[in-house]
Amino acid sequence: MPISREKNIETLKNHPEGWDFIIIGGGATGLGVAVDAASRGYKTVLLEQNDFAKSTSSRSTKLVHGGVRYLAQGDIALVREALHERGRLARNAQHLVKSQKFIIANRKTWEQPFYSVGMKFYDALAGKLNIGKSKIYSKKKVKEGIPKIKFDGLVGGVMYYDGQFDDARMAINLVQTATEHGAVLVNYAGVTGLKKSNGKLSGVSVKDNFTGESFELNGKVVINASGIFVDQIMSMDIKNHKPSVRPSQGVHLIVDGKFLGGDDAIMVPKTSDGRVLFCVPWHNKVILGTTDTPLTEFTLEPRPLEEEIDFILQTAGEYLEQAPTRDDVLCAYAGLRPLAAPKEGADPSKTKEISRSHKLFSNDSGLVTITGGKWTTYRQMAEETVDLGIKIGNLPVHDCITKTLTIHGSKTTTTQDREDWIYVYGTDGEKIRQLEKENPDLAQPLSDKYEFTGGEVVWAVREEMAQKLEDVLARRVRVLFLDARESKVIAPKVAHIMATELGYNKDWELEQVKDYNKLADGYIL
Repeated sequence: MPISREKNIETLKNHPEGWDFIIIGGGATGLGVAVDAASRGYKTVLLEQNDFAKSTSSRSTKLVHGGVRYLAQGDIALVREALHERGRLARNAQHLVKSQKFIIANRKTWEQPFYSVGMKFYDALAGKLNIGKSKIYSKKKVKEGIPKIKFDGLVGGVMYYDGQFDDARMAINLVQTATEHGAVLVNYAGVTGLKKSNGKLSGVSVKDNFTGESFELNGKVVINASGIFVDQIMSMDIKNHKPSVRPSQGVHLIVDGKFLGGDDAIMVPKTSDGRVLFCVPWHNKVILGTTDTPLTEFTLEPRPLEEEIDFILQTAGEYLEQAPTRDDVLCAYAGLRPLAAPKEGADPSKTKEISRSHKLFSNDSGLVTITGGKWTTYRQMAEETVDLGIKIGNLPVHDCITKTLTIHGSKTTTTQDREDWIYVYGTDGEKIRQLEKENPDLAQPLSDKYEFTGGEVVWAVREEMAQKLEDVLARRVRVLFLDARESKVIAPKVAHIMATELGYNKDWELEQVKDYNKLADGYIL
């Protein structure tokens, strides 16, 4: 059955007996908790104030990885956990997660044995869930994998495997998976307050951000998985709450695939700011990033800083035959990481020293908060969160099943399949093609440059709860992130198809296009 936001809202309002789990936040973590709780048989609801994966969870480096940088820092436990989760995710979402070769280019003779030993250890930590073995590469082999790498001074390289995926598409598949297990998920529904009985949480107050209507939900366990906004929710529970997280900004630039010229990725193990830098193929483009810049405030639409853009372009230019310039950037996007607030006396500018492991805790009221972590470990975080929630809510114990739970859409996908954008839908791809057969107008590409069709827009509205033009162009078909200028070109066509499907008038179309163009301008240099 299609997922209907309106029906889900009605279900929430007509469910006085309440819920086992009320989850606040529709990013990777919250969606993971919804899948875990619902698949164990608990009555589960998830509330997202904007669209699913609107913030951090759609702005990643698109990697499913153990974290080579954390290995260098000696955080072995974090790397082992992430590598095991990488293997599970590759198995459970085969349509979206693929093995990606990364090459560490060596320009000094000592680097090859040094990084080779490190990557062998990386392989070993993955155990039986490893997705490929690292190898030492000759200069010739490096050039074959990355034809456009700077050849001068190269002595060879070390190749290793990590996973690569599409983050926002994964989020939508988790929405579908949770729904199939009985969860009720609603976007554009913000939590405005926490309900208490005898000092313990008993539910939440909710506002429908479209109609303005407010209502209350009763629940045994409330999970705060609101990412960069966890402190806002905690402030509803505790007066004078001290911030527990602080923002660190990561910026990525999208350029044409010609800058790598092949299918392998570059990993720069240590840049001038002490981070790693990736140049990764993604949907026939290349992602360059990321930065790690401490900020003072959280926002839904962060913007890249000029120094971050310059840093990425300059660093990438040191490794690529043709150095990318500002004119080559098709999209520049920023995401905020909710890192644990530094301890007293720590240098607030050194965000790379703050642990990337997740934090899970509960307040006296019973509010369960999960923060930190990354996409790769979302499932493990969810399992631990639901386990704690069961104790807090005194719920009957049901074992977690998500280690082997197939995610919606999963199917074996070959390299040849991936040449057609429709592969990201997995098993749903055939249904979209059938929709287009029934209405040939929907089969027409929306752009001269990209494969996106009207059928995908209709599918996003009917099956993936897309409500706004931005939802489709940014997080259902990803054209905003692939080519922000071109996304503005096709925006009117997409708005018209959505208006027809949703029953809205021309005024809605024009307003959506106006709002979207303003948003997209922030992604264009």
